[in-house]
Amino acid sequence: MDSASPQPDSGSLSPTEFASAVTAITSAFGDPTRRAIYLFAHEQPDGVTAGETATHFDLHANVARHHLDKLAAGGHLGIELAKPSGGVGRPSKRYRATRDHVQLEVAIRHDDILVSLLGRALALLPPEAAEEMAEEVGMEYGKAMAAALDPSETHRSYQGALHAVADALSAHGFAARAEATDDEYQIVAQNCPFGDAVVEHPVICAVDRGIVRGMLALLHGPAGADTASSKPQGDDICVTHVTL
Repeated sequence: MDSASPQPDSGSLSPTEFASAVTAITSAFGDPTRRAIYLFAHEQPDGVTAGETATHFDLHANVARHHLDKLAAGGHLGIELAKPSGGVGRPSKRYRATRDHVQLEVAIRHDDILVSLLGRALALLPPEAAEEMAEEVGMEYGKAMAAALDPSETHRSYQGALHAVADALSAHGFAARAEATDDEYQIVAQNCPFGDAVVEHPVICAVDRGIVRGMLALLHGPAGADTASSKPQGDDICVTHVTL
């Protein structure tokens, strides 16, 4: 790591925020091959493709693409579409480092004033209308997150899409993971970047559901999402059940 890069300051984060940041970084860099791939991509001014990465590390192209997408989900690599030579065929994806210097950031971005304002504004609406609006806002944001994550692949396997959603949520401070139960899948979030505002204004939880639905709509297809547990309900973690 660049010695001039700022180091994580756990003292400025709450325990849950720090845990969320560590989860996000571990998801991206917990695998030694993925760390090497990140450094390889960082060294290439024009970025790398999954094929080039596969050749360099003697990997299957799908494995290389999986590692690159994980790094992109955490915001460490950006994705660009490059026209094929001769202008014929499907555009190839190039993964390019988002920073000039090798740097890990653990700051959780949130604005308590805006979140509080959102909660109070929604409280002025009838409950059903407020929840519908909050979920719609979340869906639009979730679609934007999914498009930025992988603009050329609008469909994935159901499991792959859920894990991509969990990775993207973790990068946004939710410390999320995808789990399979006996008859359905769920997204478990150990941290809520909205802070205590959701306890005072539980309708904000609809934004989370909307984000999950919006991302899945773009990555796989229409899906339902229901809040099974949440901090406003007195639970320690937030669980969103997902159904096709």
